[in-house]
Amino acid sequence: MDETGGAAGRGRAALIEDGVEFDGRDAALLRAVHEAGSVAGAAAELGRSRARALSRIEALEVAFGTLVERRRGGSGGGGSRLSGGGRDLLDRYDRLQAVLAATANVPETVLDGTVASVDGELADVDTAVGAVRGLHGGIDGAGDDREGVAVGDAVQVRIGADAVTIHKGDIDVDPDATSARNRLRGEVAGIDAGETVSTVRVAVGAAEFRVLITAESAERLDLDAGDDVALRWKATATRLVRNTATVDRA
Repeated sequence: MDETGGAAGRGRAALIEDGVEFDGRDAALLRAVHEAGSVAGAAAELGRSRARALSRIEALEVAFGTLVERRRGGSGGGGSRLSGGGRDLLDRYDRLQAVLAATANVPETVLDGTVASVDGELADVDTAVGAVRGLHGGIDGAGDDREGVAVGDAVQVRIGADAVTIHKGDIDVDPDATSARNRLRGEVAGIDAGETVSTVRVAVGAAEFRVLITAESAERLDLDAGDDVALRWKATATRLVRNTATVDRA
């Protein structure tokens, strides 16, 4: 299981198994099931439909195993409760979220590039490591407006270390099987070990990416300098910022 910052930005935790992401909305659903004692009650509490909540639980269980135990009606009445696996998954998520929330300054990988195409809020940028897709315009993490970009603009591509997942070995990723639109291969340059979170430095050509992983993931992956790895992250986790040297369009 990969444990990482999620794709939406700083401090957003996510657990990933077989391409399925368990995030804050999923954690809220499991907590609601625990408190309400039923999927229907949890859905009502969260303002979701029972069918959608049940469908999401079933999708999560394909990857993470049984999370909710369902009891049919009878003399004792029906209902649902979290399984041991469900409680463990929720505890694991809460620990990861707490660690990331306590990380005041999440390191970023910054690439220079030129906008090749724009599709709504997303844009493709040619960089030294290849084409990268990211978000432009809108509101940044400080609550300030970000200016949109156009084809030909020089931009900085900013990728938070908490948004990238790392996979060891030779894997072949089907672009249609994952929402992580950005994928690169590289080599582990070094590991800065921490008590609960480590930073893995990955060389991709002349660029160096940084990836945050938990101690548990570090032990499972057993990474060493020189290991061949694959990096994935979502376009929505990638911020595009116009280079200040770019001449204003008039």
